[in-house]
Amino acid sequence: MAGAIIENMSTKKLVIVGVILLLFQAFAFMVGGLIAPSPTTAVDYLAVKCVGKASHRQETKWFMPWGSNQCDKIQSFDEAVAKRIEANDIVFAVHIPMSNNEMSPWFQFILVMLQFDIAFKMTNQIKDGAIVNLDVKLAYRDDMVSEWNEMARSFEKRKLHCNFTFPKTYVNDGRFYTCDVLPFMEVGSVAHKYYLLNIRLPVNERKKINLGIGDIKDIHLVGIHQNGGFTKVWFAMKSFLTPSILIIMIWYWRRISLMNRPPVLLEKVIFALGISMTFINIPVEWFSVGFNWTWMLLFGDIRQGIFYSMLLSFWIIFCGEHLMVQGEAAEHWRHRGVQLTNPFYSIWASDVGTELALSFIILAGICACLYFLFLCFMVFQVFRNISGKRTSLPALSKARRLHYEVNQGHWHWGGHTVQVNSAFFTGIYGMWNLYVFAIMFLYAPSHKHYGDEQSSGQCITGIDEGVKSGENIQLTTTVTHVDGPTELYRMMGKEAQE
Repeated sequence: MAGAIIENMSTKKLVIVGVILLLFQAFAFMVGGLIAPSPTTAVDYLAVKCVGKASHRQETKWFMPWGSNQCDKIQSFDEAVAKRIEANDIVFAVHIPMSNNEMSPWFQFILVMLQFDIAFKMTNQIKDGAIVNLDVKLAYRDDMVSEWNEMARSFEKRKLHCNFTFPKTYVNDGRFYTCDVLPFMEVGSVAHKYYLLNIRLPVNERKKINLGIGDIKDIHLVGIHQNGGFTKVWFAMKSFLTPSILIIMIWYWRRISLMNRPPVLLEKVIFALGISMTFINIPVEWFSVGFNWTWMLLFGDIRQGIFYSMLLSFWIIFCGEHLMVQGEAAEHWRHRGVQLTNPFYSIWASDVGTELALSFIILAGICACLYFLFLCFMVFQVFRNISGKRTSLPALSKARRLHYEVNQGHWHWGGHTVQVNSAFFTGIYGMWNLYVFAIMFLYAPSHKHYGDEQSSGQCITGIDEGVKSGENIQLTTTVTHVDGPTELYRMMGKEAQE
């Protein structure tokens, strides 16, 4: 029975395949580094303090920070005290984007982070475990004259994490705390041109709401969205890679179906891995440009989860069969959706959620390192088993030193600018596709036939005739036999070990 293609390839052909894959990998990095712009853009917004009676909270009134219908503004809370304006009557208004700009569906998402400017006061210090209560509303419109349409409304809580690096004395009154950035909002589809945020910090002494949170002076928001130019390059890559993986997947299964036996478990898992990679590649994001698909981020997480699950299944089964084959030679077979309805929800807002998210991130990092080391070990094993001893390569000529400057996610390389972050995204994405492509190609059944017969019950004399006819006999320990290892397989395995 014929083995996999990787088992029958000569060293020369294997090196050629490896070089071709490396060239495509380099091209994937170059697409992001030289063609695509930076993946995301971060814009800092300073919330404008508008004055609005607390009775308006349950109404449809919206407060604009600028423009023809801008709200009545105050510059500071000291001005509010002088005018006898209560804290419940102050609305922090933020318009996304800034004036004379507009959002685009090519931006794909909006991620907003929040940070408070809190001044120290001996009479109003931040208590341990202080929690800020936020009454927030989000609206949208597609031109500058129409009415705002409510998109979401929520009452949120965020725990303050602030440090004061000076002695807490009256001398240091007015100095600012150093506070961590807090997660605030995430919108999975940028279907409209303009967005408006209205934020209140309601105070209720009886219910102890927003007490002990310090003297808040300002609210800063950082809006992060994907760059339209990067989105177009990303979509182009997905559109190109989808048919590539689909074609190799069909080719792989066709070779499986030509075998005179049913596919084994490992072959089924490899095919499922190809399906999951195709599922990731299908550029359904094209539709998000024309439709308000707020679930795109959740859908992307689901697709990645399916792919990584299939990848894990592949390696578990591959390693299991690898260990099983090694064992048979020695033992002879004896032994990323609450945000769909509430964009202000964040897992980072609670202590338990933060610890859980950090645990998953740390665990993912550890698993990624272990997986990389294991992958390097497996590649080394494959090349050692197939290639054997290799002649030493001629010494390479000394390469000219390249002088470059690293600056905010990109390199200045002579007269060119290399976007490091974009190159990372496109390179890793291309790497996964090449990885799946290589697995399906190299582990597809080979059409080379050894001997005049292919059945597992082939007699030894038939093999001897095949040898006399000039055919090369190659025995491997990775061929899975339905009825267990044959006697010839045992004898040859023992001789190989000796």
